[in-house]
Amino acid sequence: MSGPRPHWVFGDQLGPHFLTPDGDGPDGDGPDPGAPVVMIEARSVLRRRRFHRAKAHLVLSAMRHAAAGLGDRVRYVQAGTYREGLAEAAGRGRVTVCHPTSRAALRLVESLPQVTVVRPRGFLVPFADFRRWAGVPGERRLLLEDFYHRVRRAEGLLLEPDGTPAGGRWNLDRDNREPPPKGAATLPVPPPFEPREDEIDDGVRADLDRWERAGEVAFVGRDGPRRFAATRSEAEQALAHFVAHRLADFGRYEDAVLHADPWMAHSALSVPLNLGLLDPGECVRAAEAAYRAGAVPLNSAEGFVRQVAGWREYVWQLYWHLGAGYRDANRLGHHEPLPTWFRDLDAEAVTARCLARTLAEVRDHGWVHHVPRLMILGNWALQHGWDPRELTDWFHRCFVDGYDWVMAANVIGMSQYADGGLITTKPYTAGGAYLHRMSDHCGPCRYRPTDRLGPYACPFTTGYWAFVDRHRDLLAANHRTSRAVAGLRRLDGLPELLAAERARGQSPP
Repeated sequence: MSGPRPHWVFGDQLGPHFLTPDGDGPDGDGPDPGAPVVMIEARSVLRRRRFHRAKAHLVLSAMRHAAAGLGDRVRYVQAGTYREGLAEAAGRGRVTVCHPTSRAALRLVESLPQVTVVRPRGFLVPFADFRRWAGVPGERRLLLEDFYHRVRRAEGLLLEPDGTPAGGRWNLDRDNREPPPKGAATLPVPPPFEPREDEIDDGVRADLDRWERAGEVAFVGRDGPRRFAATRSEAEQALAHFVAHRLADFGRYEDAVLHADPWMAHSALSVPLNLGLLDPGECVRAAEAAYRAGAVPLNSAEGFVRQVAGWREYVWQLYWHLGAGYRDANRLGHHEPLPTWFRDLDAEAVTARCLARTLAEVRDHGWVHHVPRLMILGNWALQHGWDPRELTDWFHRCFVDGYDWVMAANVIGMSQYADGGLITTKPYTAGGAYLHRMSDHCGPCRYRPTDRLGPYACPFTTGYWAFVDRHRDLLAANHRTSRAVAGLRRLDGLPELLAAERARGQSPP
């Protein structure tokens, strides 16, 4: 190819901000002005792992839609591997690529002498700024709240003219813990934006069917109509719809769960954000503008800003800062393999209503919001000592917004406490009483959240106390969990409870 160097775009770098030239990046210049675009659909990605079928469809649909929008500017190659595809698309000519989002992809592009890696796009905080804040890896606890304040100041988000936080508090999380409305099956808000499929989606689905029939690939989960944005236009519509119709109710019910309402008032924008179709800056500024206009309350705007400019930035930076060894962290010594019913999303095998419903949503859509992820799926895995590395891989494969960088800190650190508290102050586990308070799952369930013994004992309640007993020394030394250990000492029927838990083993609850 002659003229500007082609720019290679991965399947999670699909927005216009990945193609914008600039010359101020610390890791090299950006794409050349008007550069041709290379996109490679590498079948090896789907052959290596058993991904959720809806995720495979979404990513390929997004890539092919992006290529269609670029027209003659793009060289779109379907190949066995990235190396083969790059050789076909660019020969030995030099290309640029934005810093990839996984270590495996970074190793690949850095091994190719013709490729120049330019600075990351799709995030707010430069690596150098985070390193200055974090210091030496592993030297101190890296808590989100300190980092979040720094990002808010740097970006000028939700600040008063004097630089103090809007409303006088940085974090309004305590205003965002309301249980679901009594008697309501769903929140009284419009459903999320839903795209319409087209002939590109049909073509992707036909290819997946053909590859699966040929035995080239295998999937988990179901591939129904596409529920998430796969184009820049759809992503913009999804953001506008959320801000206009759902953000106002997002805050107070952020931690609530309704059996018949998997979406609640959540944005589901993690999907187009992690495909690179949206930039985080445009998302948080849209939420701030709605607050400034009086259209949404501060607790909702701040809760959304904290998710995007706080937590999302935080887990991205931790992925690179803590290094590849973080994936092997296992402070609690949990090594149980994931059981088949969980790996295969076999919701029908599960009796516990909350876990069955959550697994069914993952099976059908490849998505649930953050509370079922943490306090149902992650909670169950933590209580039963499942291997955190294997669980991280499961979340990566089975969630449409799951990527290596996304799931490392979310699962290893936040969900499984496998890093021993490097980024959290306590293990996130709870019994049936918490699930009963924050959801409507428990009423019709066979199990009773307050029962610890007998045929109706809630498996989350018995699992909680078995976890506390197994790790009582570690929990007693933590001021945030020492009361649980004290409660364990006063618990009636503990030997019988532990015996029942051992008898259950890895069977579905």
